[in-house]
Amino acid sequence: MDKPLSIAAVKALLNDIDSPFDGRIPSLREDQRKGVGAALKAWEKRLEKQQDKEKKLKIMLQNEETIWANGLSFIAGIDEVGRGPLAGPVVAAAVILPKDFQILGINDSKQLSSEKREAFYLDIEKHALGIGIGIKNQDVIDDVNIYQATKLAMLEAIQNLPLAPDYLLIDAMTLPTTIPQDSLIKGDSKSLSIAAASIIAKVTRDRIMNEYDLLYPGYGFSKNSGYGTKIHLEGLEKIGVCPIHRHSFAPVRNALKN
Repeated sequence: MDKPLSIAAVKALLNDIDSPFDGRIPSLREDQRKGVGAALKAWEKRLEKQQDKEKKLKIMLQNEETIWANGLSFIAGIDEVGRGPLAGPVVAAAVILPKDFQILGINDSKQLSSEKREAFYLDIEKHALGIGIGIKNQDVIDDVNIYQATKLAMLEAIQNLPLAPDYLLIDAMTLPTTIPQDSLIKGDSKSLSIAAASIIAKVTRDRIMNEYDLLYPGYGFSKNSGYGTKIHLEGLEKIGVCPIHRHSFAPVRNALKN
């Protein structure tokens, strides 16, 4: 009689199995050891998460698939980060993904940890057909308002793409351009291209704010990205307004009066 696999060997074996129909699974289910049962449960949970990610990927590619089916190859997903903060720029990204892009787990950047965003940023940077970035600082925001500055950043991101897009998928915005476009409410959770753009924009802006935190300490920019957190508001009260603050935003405007 063959000696049963050790629990460690069972776990290693399950790491290589990605189908519930694998011929090795029935014999493992017959194994009455608690360690094997626990390993199988962990494997089933991992497989379920994998399947959920695959389903999510298919859902998030539905808009792109429809456009590709109409003969348009270069779809730019566009999103922005930084409309709400009291300081720093608004950053937009435009990302054109290849049709065979199959990296699982990409989602709205707000739903991801900073570590996952950084990892996905590298994946997108490596595989994307094109990435464009648009940045409008606090002076532009104060001059034209945040809504118009966001549009300008998005248009700049499109202009900075290395190839011309055939179609635009934009997160909750309509842009003044002749390029065909769709505006998708909560697009970063409905379109893989927009989700990829949200990650690029978020990581880019966070890096900018980390640098500003070194230049202008006391506001917590590396932790709050310029949003009006308690630490940020306390910094405004104690230190005053710094060069990257948006004067048109109420808490900053009020601080200028004091």
